[in-house]
Order: sequence, then structure tokens, then C-alpha cells
Amino acid sequence: MMIKTEKTLCLKSSRGGKVRVVREHYLREHVPCYSTLCQAACQNEGKTLSGEVTHYVVPDAGVVRDFLEVLEFRELQGIVFMQTACQAAQHSRGRRLYNRLRGLLKDPRHDCIHFANEFQMYSYFPRGKGETQEKWQTRSIYHAAVWYHDHLAGLRPVVMITDDQEAIAEYGSRTSGVYVISTKEYLETFWPDLKAAQELYSSITQALQERESDSTEREYAEHLPAEVLEAGIKSGRFIQGTLNVNKHRAQQEAFVRFEGSANKNTELNSNILVWGGKHRNRAVHGDLVAVELLSSREWRGRTTALHEGLGEDKAAGDETQSQPMPTGKVVGILQRNWRDYVVTFPPWEEVQSQSRNSQRILVTPWDYRIPKIRISTQQAEALQDHRVIVRLDSWESTSLYPNGHTVRVLGKSGELESEVQTILVENCIHVPPFSEAQLREMPTNSAEQPWSVEAVEASSRLDLRDTHLVFSIDPLGCEDVDDTLSVRLLPGGTRLELGVHIADVTHFVKEGSLTDLEARSRATTYYLADRRYDMLPAVLSADLCSLLGGVDRYAMSVMWQLEAESLDVCKVWYGRTLIRSSYQLHYELAQSLLNGEPAEVPELSRARADEDEGERSRRRAELLEALRLLTRVARHLRALRDRGGALELEGVEVRAQLDSSKNITALVPKQPLEVHETVAECMIYANHWVARKIQESFPHQALLRHHPPPRQEFFNQLIDSARTRSFAIDTRSNKALADSLDQAVDHQDPVVNRLLRMMATQAMSNALYFSTGACAEEQYYHYGLALDRYTHFTSPIRRYADIIVHRLLMAAIDGEKGLAPSKALASNKDQEELAHQINNKNRAAQHAQKQSTELFQCLYFKDKDPLTDERCTADAVIYAIRANGMLVFVPRYGLKGAVYLKNRDNQVVGVKEDGSCVWHGGTLERQLDRISTTTTTGTHTFRVFDHITVRISVQPSRCHPLNLCLEVASSRPHQAPQAGEQPKGRGRSELVQEVVRLAEEASQQAKEKGRGKLSKEEREFRQSKQPNLYSLLQEVAQLALLDLPACEALGVGA
Repeated sequence: MMIKTEKTLCLKSSRGGKVRVVREHYLREHVPCYSTLCQAACQNEGKTLSGEVTHYVVPDAGVVRDFLEVLEFRELQGIVFMQTACQAAQHSRGRRLYNRLRGLLKDPRHDCIHFANEFQMYSYFPRGKGETQEKWQTRSIYHAAVWYHDHLAGLRPVVMITDDQEAIAEYGSRTSGVYVISTKEYLETFWPDLKAAQELYSSITQALQERESDSTEREYAEHLPAEVLEAGIKSGRFIQGTLNVNKHRAQQEAFVRFEGSANKNTELNSNILVWGGKHRNRAVHGDLVAVELLSSREWRGRTTALHEGLGEDKAAGDETQSQPMPTGKVVGILQRNWRDYVVTFPPWEEVQSQSRNSQRILVTPWDYRIPKIRISTQQAEALQDHRVIVRLDSWESTSLYPNGHTVRVLGKSGELESEVQTILVENCIHVPPFSEAQLREMPTNSAEQPWSVEAVEASSRLDLRDTHLVFSIDPLGCEDVDDTLSVRLLPGGTRLELGVHIADVTHFVKEGSLTDLEARSRATTYYLADRRYDMLPAVLSADLCSLLGGVDRYAMSVMWQLEAESLDVCKVWYGRTLIRSSYQLHYELAQSLLNGEPAEVPELSRARADEDEGERSRRRAELLEALRLLTRVARHLRALRDRGGALELEGVEVRAQLDSSKNITALVPKQPLEVHETVAECMIYANHWVARKIQESFPHQALLRHHPPPRQEFFNQLIDSARTRSFAIDTRSNKALADSLDQAVDHQDPVVNRLLRMMATQAMSNALYFSTGACAEEQYYHYGLALDRYTHFTSPIRRYADIIVHRLLMAAIDGEKGLAPSKALASNKDQEELAHQINNKNRAAQHAQKQSTELFQCLYFKDKDPLTDERCTADAVIYAIRANGMLVFVPRYGLKGAVYLKNRDNQVVGVKEDGSCVWHGGTLERQLDRISTTTTTGTHTFRVFDHITVRISVQPSRCHPLNLCLEVASSRPHQAPQAGEQPKGRGRSELVQEVVRLAEEASQQAKEKGRGKLSKEEREFRQSKQPNLYSLLQEVAQLALLDLPACEALGVGA
């Protein structure tokens, strides 16, 4: 039965205006309650509330609006979000809060549901004449709570929480079994041990109270209403884009990337400069904003000089500017993209001097691009010099700074664990230990209960255990073996078979399971300088999904039949297989075998009792023949891509040497071997063919990966730098670029070609995942790999995108067999949203990896005297010239940084006859490829690709990340480069192990002194206490040479 009525709403917009809405309203007798305790046979499909709780809790509209963060604690279970409260929160706080609430309701890891109380015939109450909106919302939610209690036959009490004291007095004891109490009382009574939630509630409450007493004097212009912004964007008056603050000049320079609008201004071919805090108008880095252009007379240029001291701006007149560029001001915020920020509390003396009210202080964010935040707290003295997570609440036009509240303490500033957790939080990486519920989904594999192949599963797979020589080639010490290979000459000798066999993760990780949802949320395994955070539990990533030698494993395989001579593809097969890897090789061993060098193969050394020397020799010859055949195939595959224009860009790969306890003994550069390229080519080939298969089967919802061509202007530095050595770089196509880079070789200094390839990589756009229904087919192309279609299939242990691709491949195979998919495939819209989320997580992972490396580099040099310690002096190569200095690369440590030739006292570097450098009064003269200093000691010119000697020190910072400072010590090379010599990596070998050792000693001393009161908070994210890097540094293909925008430029992966 359904009843039609009308509903009139007088809503308040987020900007304080009133909106009157009239809707047709339909009431139904049967609305799902989504409780497992339901006694009325409701059609509860999907997520339901657990019956294993002592009570259900119903928050009112105000609690949902102001304290949703508290309700996000997973410990709080049995939460019923009433429709009335959700709609009120949406209209008062906008889309951002509502999307967060929707995510909470959809996540099965949170025990909460949405109940449509306004559509239920007996729980809906119309608004009374003259009744305020707030009073009606509270009354509706209370009566809905009473109905819900009665609907469940009183099997569980219902607790309504509100901060409206009048509602508590009116409804508190009206209905037996339905309790109305304050949020504070609820947390203290029902969750006394959940101190984090209680502290968060207090923090938010105090922030709300402080907002009410804010000044009324306006500091900024008011933002324009949403309807005015929308009309202005359509007409071309305003331009929308994301605000990006320059971290080197955070107080003054920000840019808005032109994202296309109706604006016909032909000069808008790049970023729009927003200069100064007033023009930024309360927009925070990452916000989606609307910008109005200033008149061309007010346009400014971006600053071209290097800048000492991140975030600390000098007077504008002191700096060199580029040509004037489009300049504008922010007139409105289209979408706030606030996140959790890590801040540092000031010393207590500074707090007392800030204002008379010591409970309201300014804290400094770790990220230079974020303004100071006003916090209300009674713990300022206890938290001085601590890293603390805060969230922004508002930024009114009457306040110079945004208002926020504290969420959680990370630890003392400067301590290793605090700094690592800061990096995770700043990159929105949340990796708690896997829950008991997730681990219960995992199969068991122990000495008492060993895992074995299921007979039913074995019968449904192609069994390769006795027919194929399967082997893996990975870094030494690798445990999470994603991929194995096989190659053999087929009977008759006219064809050969190449096989790529990938861990069948989807067999163990069922779609929609808790493990799957957690993997989807993480999207990738996170590798830091002293630890990793796995995407999957260890029983899968290091055991049952790892294709280890000598054990039976499930795999997903692609196998090609190739013409033995031409290597043309005759046939390709996709499917699930059962394999047993015969050899678990590492790269150096495989290369030694190929080179004919004496090398011991562990599997052959552990000979079976019934195996004689002849059998071992036969097996060794069989393995060697397979490696040679594989190398031949890989060379052919590479040649095909080279003819298409595939790029080989520069990176430095390093790996960790570990002892038997998996502790780091050294970090060493990975020497380039042909076998690296052999394995990579096979993986690229498999990824390409799987991409073809799923795109042909699902043209509108396949998950692929493309690499758009870079913008030509991004190659300017590469072209100009190459010209200094008389090299011509052609960037018209990937083929032309690849050929140019191959020819740009200085035989006297091999680092020149490496730096040119680094610059080419910096110019690249990022490779991204996408859904095929969201892009035109001509946009599928992968520029770096020169392939028309590409995806990621070969690393499902550490990449969620590969798991999605495995499921798509199986759906395609089942479709060919006429089988219906076990689950409906994601729509193009859902697939594109997932691709966007994975792209963001991958970007965050690369940010965190880069920042973690920089942290350890800084900690390594922090306590060393740059004037006396030999390790602080190194050779550096100039790769770019700026107005007041140059950018250099230090091969020994894989560092890049700025070297200043002019300091804040307007002194410039003078060069003595022996090459040593001193500060003197003088002048600088900059040209495109060189910069000259003139002082009383004479004139010296520094040119691009010159080798100089630099001195490395650490620039301390209490609130921000540490930074390395490079100072020119001599105009001459520290160690003259020799042709063909590889940069030494011994500095890296010492770096991580020394920093970890010092941190552990400091931690031990702190424990002995009784410190560490915040240890619980400090260790919340931690998964590994000892450094464990065996996988980290096989991932870091761009660790030393690449800037962050280039880190995932090609996005090849294994």
C-alpha cells in the first residue's frame, strides 16, 4: 500500500540562505529495516545490522552534522542513520559531508545502515504549523527510533543521542526501551575505554564553541553564491580549476590549472597565477575554485629564482619574474578538498605569547602549502613540539586563519616513528593491521594444517605441473613472487610456446569480501624506506599466492604459440592453471647462466636421492636452453616495440641486501642486466594481450592503462640542455624522441645521456588507469611503451588494478564458454570511479615513497659535520640554470637539489684559483645554458653538465620536513668521471641501516628513561617493527633521478 502526500521543506543552504522546496511524498507500509533481528520479514537485501550488539544507536541531525567523525570509529556498532538526519546534514554541510556519510553507509566494515523513516507510513510525522525545522527533525528522529524499537519487538534497546538538552528533557523517559541521552554521556557510559572517540568529541565541541565567538570584522571578500559561480563559468567570466600552491613560495604563489570553460581568451594555454593571500581568498591547496581574471595591467610573472627556505617568501621586488602570465583572484569555492593535516604544536612560551587565551592557538602544518590553523585545546602545554592530526572545520571571511580541531596525536616531532606516520597521514594512507574478521577469511597453511590443492579446483584447471618447465626470475630474497615463465619448443619443431603465469589472487580474494574491500581501499602495497604495508594479508602475499619454487600453486596464465623462426603469433590461450615452479632464480644467477659463467643453482644442488650427475646435467642444460630461448623471444618483442617508438627512460634501481633475519645489510644500485629487460618484455607482452582480450570482450567497461603524449612545451628544458652539447632532440613523436635520445651520447661523460633521459621523463604525463567506456579508442594508446592497448595483469599481489583485470579476463573466458558471470560486471561509471581512486592511491604511494626516502637521506646527514665528514662532500652534475643558482644531481646518493650562487646578503660565490668557493660581494649574469659569477677573485662560469663539488648539510625545521642543503664547495669535480664508470652507491649502502640503528638506540634510551607516554598513538599504523625492504627497492625505478610528476610517467610495472 502506498499513500501520496506533499512535503514542504524550508531548508538553509550552506551559505545561510533559505530554500523552500515542495515535493510529492509517497508513504509505504513496508520499508526495509536492515536488521538481522527483524521479526516482520522485511526484504533486507544487502548490508544489515548485526544482531550481536547490546543496543542500537540513533544519532539526531545535529550529531550527524557535527560529529560524523566520531561515528566513523569502527568500534561503534549498530548505528541507524535516519533519513531525516542524513538529509539535514546534506543540506547544512553540503556534498562533501554527504559523500563521506554515503561512503560510511556503503562500507560493510562499518556496522551502520540507513533507514528511510520518511517513507515509512508509521514512522513519518509531518511538520507541525509553526514548528521550527530543527524541532521537527528531532521529533521525527525520536518517533522513528520508537518505531524501530517496536518493529524489532523490543529485542534490543534503542539509544538516541543528541546534544539538544530540551530534547533530552522532553523525550528522555517517555518510552520504555528507547533512551535519549547526550553524545558525551553515551561515549562515557557505553564506550568508557574508547578514549580516542571521547577526545575527538571534546575537540570538536570546543572548536564549535570557539566558532560562535569569532570576530565579525571581515578579512576576506565573501565567496559568490553557487548559482552565480555556475552561470559565470558557463558564460566564460569565471574559470574553474584546482588550486595548486607553490611550496617554495607558499605565502604568495599559487596556480590554477585551466580546465576548460566557455572563456575564449586565447592566452589561457597554461596555468593562471593567483598571487597573494587576499587573492587566494581562503582557498586551500587542492580546492576546486572559480577564478576571475584580473585586467592584463595587473598580470604578473612567476618567480624564476631559486628560493632559500621553503614556504618563506621574500619581498616580491627582490625576485626575478618570468614574462607576465594570466593572473586572477578566487571568487568562490566549488568544492573543498580538505583532508587530515599533520601539524606541530608550538613551544609553550610561544603559546603564551600568541594571545591571552592560551586555549586557542595557531599550529603550523607539516605541509608548507597549508596555512596555519587555529585550534582550540586545553592540552597545548602537553602537546608542545608534538605531531598531531587536525581537521579543518571552517574558514570564515572574518578570520585570517582557518579553524580546526585535533583528531589524534602521532608523537614527538623529530622522532623516526612520528615522522614516518606523518608521511602516511599527509598522503591519506590508512593502513591499520588486518582485522580478525579479514584474517578469518584467509585459508590456513601451517605445519599442523598444511594447505593443499583441492581436487575439484585441480580438475577445472589446465595442469602444467608435469608438462612445463616453469621458473621465476626475481630480485634476490624476493618472497612475493607474482609471476613465473615457461618456454618450450613444441613437437615438430616449427612452433614454440611462451607462457606467462601469474598468481591467481582472485581465487582466494572473493569479490565483495572484507579482504577484497580492504585491498580495494588500499589499492596498492606501500613501500617506504624502512618498511612496507601490504595490500593483502601475509598468508596470501608471502605464501599461498606467491609462486614459490617446488610447491603447487594456482595461476592465471597466458600462453602463446609462436612460429619458431619468425616468432609471429599463431595462437593465444588464456585460462586458469595449476603450476609448480621448478626454479626460483634471481636476476644475477640467471644472467650468470646465460653468460656461461659457473653458477650454482640451488634446486640442482639439492639433488634427489635417485638422481645421478647425468640427470643433474640434463636438467641444467634444459634450464639453460629455456633461458636462451626466452632471451631470444624477448629481444624480438623489444625490437617490435622499438620500431613503434618505445621509450627507454632513465631510472636508478636499487635493492636491499638482507641477512638471514631479513635485516638490511646494505642498499646497492641494481646493475643493468639483459635478463631484467627479458622479464620486463614478457610481462609487458602479457599485459598487452590481456588488454586486447578484455577490451574486445567488454568494449565499454574494461580497465586499461594509457599514457597520453606529453605537451610539447614540457620538452623545452630537454631541448635546450641537449643543444649545449650539440645534440638535437626531436620530440614530434615517441619514435623520434627515442631515436634522438639514443644518439645523444657523450662518450667522455655517460651521465649526460642519463640526465637527458631524466629530463625526458620529467616531461612525460602520468600513465593512468581508465575505463574504456570513458575514453575514445584513439586515447587508449600508451605513448611510452608504443602499444595501442595496455593494462596491468602481472602483479595482483601488490596492485588492486590487476585483481580487477583478472576478474574481467575470467568473465571474458566464461563468456566465450557461454557461462553467465557469477557477479554482474561493474558499469562504465563504476569502473571509471574505481580507476580514479586507484590512480589517486598510486600517486599517494609514490609521494610517500619519495618523502620517506628524503626523510632517511636527511636523517643520515643530520648529525654529520659537513666541513669535516668526507661523506658530506660529493660530486654533482649541473642539469639546469636558474636566475640565482643551478639545479644539480648527486650520483653518489641519488640526490637532486638547488645550489645557490647568491645568498640573502646579496653575496655571490667567488671561485679561487684552486677551484674552492667563497662568498664575496659581486654580480651574477645568467644565460640559457650557463651562469657567471663576478667577484674580486675574478669571473667564473658554470655550465650545464659541468661537474662540481658540493657540500651536503641538513636544514633543520621544527614544524616542516627536514631538507637537504647543497652548497658549492669547488668548481671542480670531486672525482673526475671516467668513460663507462657507474656512479658509486656506497653512500646509499650506509644510509638506511645507519638511520634505523640510530633511531632504535634513541628509542631504547627513551624507554629506559620512562618516556614514550604516547606510544600507543605512535604505533597505531605500524605493521613491521624491523626494517624489511626486500620488495621496496625493486619498486623504486625512479628513486634517485625522477621528480614526483614523473614517478609514474610510464607506469609499466611488472
